[in-house]
Amino acid sequence: MSYADGMAAINLDMPARIPRTEYSAESHWPLISTVTGLSVSQDSPEAAKAKARQAFMKAWSYDLRWSILINRQEFGDRYTRMGHAVYAAEGADYDEWRSELFDDPEAALHFDPWAMYGSRSQQDLVDRFNDHYASNCSFYADAVNMTGIYITCMSGLIDIFGWNTLLTAAGLDSEAFGAMTDRYATWIQPFFNALALADAPVVMVHDDIVWTNGAFIHPQWYRRYIFPNYKRFIQPLLDCGKKVLFTSDGTYTEFIDDLATCGFHGFVFEPTNDLGLLAEKFGQTHVLIGNADTRILLYGDKAAIRAEVKRCLDIGRHCPGYFLAVGNHIPANTPVENALYYQAVYDELCRR
Repeated sequence: MSYADGMAAINLDMPARIPRTEYSAESHWPLISTVTGLSVSQDSPEAAKAKARQAFMKAWSYDLRWSILINRQEFGDRYTRMGHAVYAAEGADYDEWRSELFDDPEAALHFDPWAMYGSRSQQDLVDRFNDHYASNCSFYADAVNMTGIYITCMSGLIDIFGWNTLLTAAGLDSEAFGAMTDRYATWIQPFFNALALADAPVVMVHDDIVWTNGAFIHPQWYRRYIFPNYKRFIQPLLDCGKKVLFTSDGTYTEFIDDLATCGFHGFVFEPTNDLGLLAEKFGQTHVLIGNADTRILLYGDKAAIRAEVKRCLDIGRHCPGYFLAVGNHIPANTPVENALYYQAVYDELCRR
């Protein structure tokens, strides 16, 4: 059973089957149509798409569903728009709108989130988290569901400033940039306090702290301004008995010890991170999610796909909290036959 296997893995009670999750596959309409037999596309009615998504997730045995609630919408229209390249089916997510909230890096260093965004009612936040979690459970009850926060710290600052202003401001005065980061942390802390009081037993904390090549600010800056705030963020969650998972795009292997010290129970990561190292250090004590390389599904042949699935499962087989997932999504341009073969190999090898 998907939910039972998912919760067993979250609790490090090794299930007989290696559980899994995926990202974006449930919007790959040709794949969904092939797997479910339901004729559906990007232009189908929302009810038809929802029905097809549910059937697909059931067929592919989703044991965990990645989901967050708090994102850039909390900023209203006061954030930097950086546009968006085509990713979703039929280019539905393409956005060429670009605008800067701060075009002066010096001004960014004096940014006050309380003055710009105000405060939130704790009860309102708790209610919103509960509604989001309940909606997720209602949509697909066969998996471990969650709610969570996307704009945790660095991701919030990226949305507010955009990359150009953010990196320039950090380079101009790293201490002033750190002090501003601390101010943002005081603003986002109440969201974590409310999340601790919400119903969801499993929560997701997202923050894009690195690029593919790793840290984009000196590592010691993170250890002074990011990870101490993480500890403050998640302490209320730990006190309330939540299982707290962390996600970042990019390669954050260099910070895995710092993140574990913060108190996170598990890590969601892309294929550029070292799964073998993570499993060696934390495979018996933490949840590990992901690492299969989406590029192999995009461009590889069957031998390469089999080798990639086997690599991940051979490592994850010995880790009680490991979930297979294709890192950084199964996008709409993934060949259907490759995705189907990936699933077939998983089905063949997923039993411990």
